[in-house]
Amino acid sequence: MTLQPTNPVWEKIDAHIEENTDYWIEELARLCAQPSVSAQNFGITECADLVATMLREQGFRAEVMPSDGYPVVYAEAFGEGDGRSDKTLLFYLHYDVQPAEPLELWDSPPFELTEREGKLYARGISDDKGHIICRLAALAAVKDAMGGELPCNVKFIIEGEEEIGSPNMPAFVEKHQEKLAADACIWEFGGVDHDGRPSQALGMRGICYVELSVQTASIDAHSGLGGSIFPNAAWRLVWALSTLKDQNERILIPGFYDNVQPPSQRDLEMLAAMPSEAANLKQMFALDGFLLGTTDDLALKTQAVFQPTCTICGLTSGYQGAGTKTVLPAKASAKVDFRLVPNQSPQEIISKLRAHLDANGFTDVEITFHGGGRPAKVDPDDPFVQLTNETAELVYGKQPNVAPIIGGSGPNYPFIHTLGLPLVAAGVGYPGSQVHAPNENMRLDYFLLGTKHTARIIEQFAKK
Repeated sequence: MTLQPTNPVWEKIDAHIEENTDYWIEELARLCAQPSVSAQNFGITECADLVATMLREQGFRAEVMPSDGYPVVYAEAFGEGDGRSDKTLLFYLHYDVQPAEPLELWDSPPFELTEREGKLYARGISDDKGHIICRLAALAAVKDAMGGELPCNVKFIIEGEEEIGSPNMPAFVEKHQEKLAADACIWEFGGVDHDGRPSQALGMRGICYVELSVQTASIDAHSGLGGSIFPNAAWRLVWALSTLKDQNERILIPGFYDNVQPPSQRDLEMLAAMPSEAANLKQMFALDGFLLGTTDDLALKTQAVFQPTCTICGLTSGYQGAGTKTVLPAKASAKVDFRLVPNQSPQEIISKLRAHLDANGFTDVEITFHGGGRPAKVDPDDPFVQLTNETAELVYGKQPNVAPIIGGSGPNYPFIHTLGLPLVAAGVGYPGSQVHAPNENMRLDYFLLGTKHTARIIEQFAKK
């Protein structure tokens, strides 16, 4: 069935969204004012309770459920009345946010929503609290346009650990499969590209996040005393790190690439159809070029999402303050993440990393696993994917970019493989939203468009 550009129901939906914009921005300000930094366990319990309260205020039955980590908010409402669909739509979101530091780089308080020139600023406003409000606003508009009843069953799962790798989400999904049973899922992000075209992500790479640490003495030593005769933890760790990857970006852990599944012909066709982001990326990050000197556009797109990585995210050792301090470090650590592609898993990477370090004489380097998840992809021909893309084109007036997989990671694997759900993206993000950085923001016009798109998906999902 070909969708028409508009109809009376969509006109009612859009009018409701626009007429209630101020109310939803107030709700967003209320949510952003509550800190919820999972990395610091700052405001987590309070935010979970607030999210559950806000869902109840919108007519959902909500509960704060325990997990093996931070609490998970679950909510549901079932469509009733003649002609209502018995299909169930699940929304996955997260209420936790990244740390706001460095605070001095914010132009306004991070936990106080501030509007400037059509943009709303606050920590988590795009990732992911703006999406929570987007879903609630869309559902309220559809409910109003449909005579006060939801056209289908709706469930929410909103976790508090996404920003630390969702370490307990796979087990939570496995344990609560019946409660989370649904027919399709709208994921926690979505939005547009640099040209304002809607973007559809059908998969995410996996991740294995570890900390490598070594201790060579009980305390730091004077470098004049120990420099010639004491082992140096910083050098020890640097030497260990240097064995992980060569200067041609090849990861040297034996067997690391054994399970890598190359992109299919369909994957390559989808990547080729996407516009080039090379110029935008160079400008945004002031880059002279890309790794390995890659200039071919399709090769660059493929390299960006279908090539696994080993990234040093941070190094800590010794003295880094002002002036000098002649010290020989006793301890050193590094945070390292591996982005994984189909069909790799965090468990195999941890095992191979341990074997590699031991084989190279670094048995003293400890590995602490900080979380991870497997990569997963959705069938691009799934009817729910097609519906989402069709409605996106009608809302934005542009055909969506459809990526077979993106470079980032999230807990989509258990939703796709345990619950058996097609996942789609639709939302309020845009390239300048500065997620994870100071001055995170959301454009008001994209909030309205993302909400209208979400509402159309809900209304049409109930019919198809």
